[in-house]
Amino acid sequence: MKTRLSLNILLTVAGVALFLSWYLPVNHGVWSTLDSAIFHFFNRGLGESRAYVWLLAITNNRAFDACSLLAMGCLMLSFWLKADDSGRRRVMIIGLTMLLAAVVINQLAQHLMPVKRASPTLFFTDIYRVSDLLHIPTKDASKDSFPGDHGMMLLIFAGFMWRYFGAKAFVISLVIVVVFAFPRVMIGAHWFTDIAVGSMTAILIGLPWVLMTPLSDQIIHQFDKYLPHIKKQKLNN
Repeated sequence: MKTRLSLNILLTVAGVALFLSWYLPVNHGVWSTLDSAIFHFFNRGLGESRAYVWLLAITNNRAFDACSLLAMGCLMLSFWLKADDSGRRRVMIIGLTMLLAAVVINQLAQHLMPVKRASPTLFFTDIYRVSDLLHIPTKDASKDSFPGDHGMMLLIFAGFMWRYFGAKAFVISLVIVVVFAFPRVMIGAHWFTDIAVGSMTAILIGLPWVLMTPLSDQIIHQFDKYLPHIKKQKLNN
């Protein structure tokens, strides 16, 4: 892919502007009002429905995180199964490249964004916490929730799906993002802006320079060049 310099710069500026719209206003301005409203809307239901408590407990259990990996893996597997040997190798290498990009972008975002804040369940008082209502392992709090790393990883996956597998795969991956990222907001382990601002800022600034330049293609080429090929041996009857 040729570098779309003007578009990349525009997306970078949009990412910086999004972050500053949240970071600069006193107490985060209108974003804070939105965060509070969303948290209390979902938190209120914990006192009204036991089934809802169980739903949030299950969807924020570590095992449910494995389900997100399974969902992403199944989407990539669908392309792997339809490909020939060289195509299957390429799908696997794209997965490795995506993992590398996710680690680098996540680490840069965690270290370069000058923010540390606790999740809403640790900020507000007189609220419900799932861990107090059900004594099963679940993630309902974080001492440092910004940016949302879980949402960031899922969005990076969606970006790679769009770049290498097309619009249909991108739409399916966005469904995966909502299903597996939003429960963190519903339970109060993340603010809405941890994802809508934090994760999206990292994506807007970092991902275009990977996917909308020759960089990702070059990494894929280097992986393909240096990773060993697994040769199938034919059995003689």
